[in-house]
Amino acid sequence: MNHAADRPTQTLRVQGLTKHYGSTPVFAGVDFAVQPGEFVAIVGDSGVGKSTLLNCLAGLDTWDSGHILHGSTDLGLLDETQRALWRRTHVGFVFQAFHVLPHLDVAHNVALPLVLLQRPDPERVAQMLAAVGLSDLGARLPAQLSGGQLQRVAIARALVHRPSLLLADEPTGNLDPGTAARTMDVLLAQTREHGAALVLVTHSDAAAARADRVLRLTAQGIA
Repeated sequence: MNHAADRPTQTLRVQGLTKHYGSTPVFAGVDFAVQPGEFVAIVGDSGVGKSTLLNCLAGLDTWDSGHILHGSTDLGLLDETQRALWRRTHVGFVFQAFHVLPHLDVAHNVALPLVLLQRPDPERVAQMLAAVGLSDLGARLPAQLSGGQLQRVAIARALVHRPSLLLADEPTGNLDPGTAARTMDVLLAQTREHGAALVLVTHSDAAAARADRVLRLTAQGIA
């Protein structure tokens, strides 16, 4: 079922974003927009600040100047608590290192965003486990899963609350090519189904080739 119509469409806009670490510039003058349902890949040399940019888009990191707008929300005007609440509701984040909780079984890991929103929904969790091909593994602990299975758990968890913005940091970086391709299949299918805007940081040419647009980040901005 497509639930994209259940929420207003929200475009992500980045305007003149600049970030320094001390006196060292990371990137400057970054401008781009991502429409609902669009998949944008961000590539660039190591150390250019791709993960830092993604953390800024999630409100997990600060920036020196410029604006990040999600729909009518200006992240720069939110305090830490407001950013956390915005992130909890609107953002799904897929990390390269998975970041699943080792003491929770697969189903409870996937359910976590719904629990934090006080919207428990076992049926929705079951649907997501089925969507990523893990229906029979809900009771397993993360230590009992392969890397590819753990990444699918992370994708299911990122999408279970139907976020309008999905951010993925090298989601196939630790996977073999076959598993990486299947992981991208799942990520894209779920993103398209729910009309989320997807921003993916990657070094993988194969992953970037799946995007609607590829943006290259340099110290001077986005090309």
